[in-house]
Amino acid sequence: MRGWRASSSRDVELPVEGPVSRVIHSADGQWLACQVTLDGSGSRSQIWIVTTDPDDRMAWRIDDEEAGTAELIAWDGAQVAAILTGEDGVGRSCLIDPTDGRHTVLDRRSGGRLVDAWAGAALIRVGPRGYHEMIMLFGQTEIGLLPSDPGSTTADGVILDDYQPRRLRHGLSGDQTKLYFPGTGADGYVRALIRSDNGCEHARLLEVTVTLDGVSYFVVAERADCDLAEFAVSDDLSTVALLWNLQGRSELQILEYSDYTLAEPIPLPGPVASELSISAGGSIVAMTVEGPDLPRTVELVDPRSREWELIDTEGKQPVVIPTLFAGPATVTARDGLRLNAWLYRPMKSEAAAGAVIFLHGGPEGQARPGYNDIFSRLVDDGFVVLTPNVRGSGGFGNTFVHADDKEKRFAAIDDVADCASFLIDNGFAEPSRIACAGWSYGGYLTQAALTFHPDLFAAGISICGMSDLSTFYRSTEPWIADSAYPEYGHPIGDRELLDQLSPLLRADKLTAPLLVVHGAHDTNVPVSESEQMVDTLRQLGRDVRYLLFDNDGHGIIKRENRAALAAAMTEWMIRAFEA
Repeated sequence: MRGWRASSSRDVELPVEGPVSRVIHSADGQWLACQVTLDGSGSRSQIWIVTTDPDDRMAWRIDDEEAGTAELIAWDGAQVAAILTGEDGVGRSCLIDPTDGRHTVLDRRSGGRLVDAWAGAALIRVGPRGYHEMIMLFGQTEIGLLPSDPGSTTADGVILDDYQPRRLRHGLSGDQTKLYFPGTGADGYVRALIRSDNGCEHARLLEVTVTLDGVSYFVVAERADCDLAEFAVSDDLSTVALLWNLQGRSELQILEYSDYTLAEPIPLPGPVASELSISAGGSIVAMTVEGPDLPRTVELVDPRSREWELIDTEGKQPVVIPTLFAGPATVTARDGLRLNAWLYRPMKSEAAAGAVIFLHGGPEGQARPGYNDIFSRLVDDGFVVLTPNVRGSGGFGNTFVHADDKEKRFAAIDDVADCASFLIDNGFAEPSRIACAGWSYGGYLTQAALTFHPDLFAAGISICGMSDLSTFYRSTEPWIADSAYPEYGHPIGDRELLDQLSPLLRADKLTAPLLVVHGAHDTNVPVSESEQMVDTLRQLGRDVRYLLFDNDGHGIIKRENRAALAAAMTEWMIRAFEA
């Protein structure tokens, strides 16, 4: 491609069942680190190593988490940077020698997450969800990078190498080591680029410099109207690619890092882009692009010519979906707050079978105009689908994402009811033909909406949702529980609030037929959350069906299971609407 030739392909068989979810080359080009998601779990992974020697077909595992999970982060020179999480839920940020599997633990704390490691330094994200901070580690020295700003999130970063391009460095010489470790008597420094909304409303790009005298930072790129979603910097530090999240749609901009010049946005071939990467010299930017009728594809762009080149030709086969994508919609909540939403309608909207409000997870997730096979099936079956961003959703600034914390969650539940009113008032659905559905936190919110506003919905579908926030805390992964306290409330100090917000304790108010769906291997929201709601509703004599996928996890990722789920949703809503 573009004058380069690739060597012939070779098959390497990994002795583990499950898809390869990530592959990263080592800096010297001798190794490939592969993250394999275990089949049926969706939340457990292993790290395997193969060489780039065409005659070597061997593969070996380098993590030691037999009952836990391993996440591949990057290569730090000749070592693999990874997060290893055991049964206790505490992650160990490690460097792993690919030749013998020897581990060097950089950091071990509940809620700690390795972001990048390079040349003796490491970036670690700490703190619960919605309150993330970033620290830099030099051996045993820990340095906070930004001023304290409770409620802000500093999530991503990359360590810059001012001494040698990352792709060329295999290890550190003694002199180079001194540059990276304070207290060695050398006048050195370390720079990093980080993404943060510290001190402002929207996430932006900051450059941080750590020296023997302290830490300084300045703003490299920011926009007043949207969040910076992702960034990627070339190895030679010439170019930074930026993906902005503008009300759910993506915008790509290129920053010339030598003088901080920010070019005009490059038009994208689809409304949503993600998984951004950039070539070593900044001449090619790659990303996945998708839209409501465009399954995710990999595409390349030359940032200078601004010309696109498709790479994933198989995935770009024409997809015919009888869908009219009506674009963004605005729902006005009862307190006047304006909520962004996306509306999908059948081609013949006058013949719609009904409508479903589909709620995303998180709560800080975001409904965006990307491709969703389940939405496509529902629209094909004649349903209007509204995907709202109720308060607490991400992508709309710091204030909005915290607008559902603790006792404010009652207002988020009311937002769902206001979405039903939006559908009725604008003629998208009849009052007796509206369903509420959601995944993960969206499944919880579905159950909550059905118990707080039972007269508004003719059917409900809860997928991997929590039913009781107190039992959720007791049964979920410890690190998930710890990170959720600022969001939902503490299981001891806020017990009364959690009880008031838990659908299980209001199950007698629920009257709509409810389809409850779960993956048996879900460790985020344990299957017991669905089972206890199903048992309670059956005891109350309510109309409830339980659909369990015994070979899937929290995401319901298997293609055949997703097809079965979409079919079950259609069947359930038609049955309820026509009752």
